[in-house]
Amino acid sequence: MITITTTEGLAAFCEKAASSPYVTVDTEFLRERTYYSKLCLVQLAVPGDAEEDAVLVDPLANGMKLDPLYDLFRNQDVVKVFHAARQDIEIFCVEGNVIPDPLFDTQVAAMVAGFGEQVGYETLVRKVAKAQLDKSSRFTDWSRRPLTEAQQNYALADVTHLREIYEFLSAALDKSGRRPWVEEELAVLTDPATYVIDPDEAWRRVKTRTHSGKFLAIVRELARFREIYSREKNVPRSRVMKDDALLELASTKPKSIKDLGRSRLLLREARKGEIADGILAAVQAGLNTSPDNLPEPDRSRDKLQVNPALSDLLRVLLKAKSEELGVAQKLIATASDLDEIAAGLRDGAALSGWRREAFGNDALMLCEGRLALRANGQKVEVFET
Repeated sequence: MITITTTEGLAAFCEKAASSPYVTVDTEFLRERTYYSKLCLVQLAVPGDAEEDAVLVDPLANGMKLDPLYDLFRNQDVVKVFHAARQDIEIFCVEGNVIPDPLFDTQVAAMVAGFGEQVGYETLVRKVAKAQLDKSSRFTDWSRRPLTEAQQNYALADVTHLREIYEFLSAALDKSGRRPWVEEELAVLTDPATYVIDPDEAWRRVKTRTHSGKFLAIVRELARFREIYSREKNVPRSRVMKDDALLELASTKPKSIKDLGRSRLLLREARKGEIADGILAAVQAGLNTSPDNLPEPDRSRDKLQVNPALSDLLRVLLKAKSEELGVAQKLIATASDLDEIAAGLRDGAALSGWRREAFGNDALMLCEGRLALRANGQKVEVFET
């Protein structure tokens, strides 16, 4: 087992990887106590069975710089293979201002290739690589040194089996002709905007049933303050205030430290000092928002005239198409997508790109009465009228 602890050692491995068709990548990190993930370990593997074909990279080693790895991520001749890549990519986007490209995510590919919704790495290892994973080190502290042998074995397994899984899924996509489907999904992961949260837009991530502009103005200011403070202090948002506390404050509109003390949901440390001052200032800013600057939530879907019978038929069609294609239902269309189609909307995600090919065209034909469904034993058949 090889652990790289120098920039020179990393450069040597990356030079070797640059001549390979792909490299599998995984990370171990901590995020419980910080806003940004703390990168603790990087695992890399290239095709081959030799010991030096799979390595651990210690980003916490004294003097270690990951520049050679970032250069490899930019190399267009090498596919970078991850499983459930979003959090890993966010780390590299923040720390190195780089997004691995070209990218292959085996979780996305597996959903297209018939392995179900949000399939886990352990499941793919068992079904494709015919192996078992030891998950005992999954929740260990990856920032502590030295790493135990169990930790190292666990971490390395996350990229060694990934080689076989990638080759299997890649071949399956070529055989089915669905590689463009996966590439369309991966466009979101390779878009830098995916990993940027604008403090002015942070309020949209807070779930509320209230559409009052004045209420949402306070929510917007509180969410903006929380995002900026969390980022500057590198602490989790929940350590500033959780969403339920934020909504409570937007409702009670505290004007003093004494008012904050009456909150049922606000953390004790948020009732004094910088956080308390920031909360009070945010509430006041929300109250002072001019009528022409009040937030306007998207209410275009609020009054949809959904045909419930048609919506139910679309759900049956989706299940039938999912089983026929071997593609996870949730990846093809959501419940809200189906309701929008049943209400007559024609601009939703299920009616564009590969989803239109897989499901959308048939869904429109069903809506127009040109497609019908019938039961045949345990299956539902789809046929043109």
